[in-house]
Amino acid sequence: MTNSNERWALILGASSGFGGATAIELARSGFDIFGLHLDRSVTLPNAERVQEEVRALGRQAVFFNMNASDPDKMAAALDGMQEHLSNDASVGMLLHSLAFGTLRPFVAESPGDVITPKQMDMTLEVMAHSLVYWTQAMVARNMLRAGSKVFAMTSAGATRVWPTYGAVSAAKAALESHVRQLAYELAPRRVAVNAIRAGVTDTAALRKIPGHEDLLAGAGAHNPSGRTTTPEDVAKAIAAFSDERTAWMTGNVIGIDGGEDVVA
Repeated sequence: MTNSNERWALILGASSGFGGATAIELARSGFDIFGLHLDRSVTLPNAERVQEEVRALGRQAVFFNMNASDPDKMAAALDGMQEHLSNDASVGMLLHSLAFGTLRPFVAESPGDVITPKQMDMTLEVMAHSLVYWTQAMVARNMLRAGSKVFAMTSAGATRVWPTYGAVSAAKAALESHVRQLAYELAPRRVAVNAIRAGVTDTAALRKIPGHEDLLAGAGAHNPSGRTTTPEDVAKAIAAFSDERTAWMTGNVIGIDGGEDVVA
């Protein structure tokens, strides 16, 4: 059990990229961290490194290695989190940073190369709909209360196209819609909900996109700040937005990209 002076954040996708960087930055800002990740032996050291860095900052790190879109595992993880919360404590921030989807075209010369209904559904389930389900479950358990913040990682791909990116683009567009709806429905509870649109960032998730080298090169060439976005850029902004003075900021898609998106 923790005391009521402790602040907890829950990071979905906490082992690398935006989620890992944000876990560390929030720990630096005084948050204890609940982290969810899905890693096997090869990538598990990433999650262990994040936990070590959080603890080195004097904060608690409670991580769960699981499929975040599995309802039974979600319930078990929330049970585990509540064991660390005192009766009057809540989760001050939920960050949805899940990047797991299928990168296949909608149309191809060979029917076997196109995305399947199961792959399409899985991509939207993990990268979009799970935000709703986690928020619902946390509200039902009184874990998100007045002053809590919910953030979801989107991208410029929500409104743009790239070969094989169709299902992920659809998921990002749906995610932004879910953010608006949740912001509307949670406003009476004084829970703010916003999407974070990071610039093109060199992460493990980006490297899975065919042609990601061209994405990085293009973003670096036309970003007016002279470089591409880093996970740390985004993490620092999210930590700043965790301040109680941003409580009136809700329902937005907030760009953190050094001006990348304003350049044609």
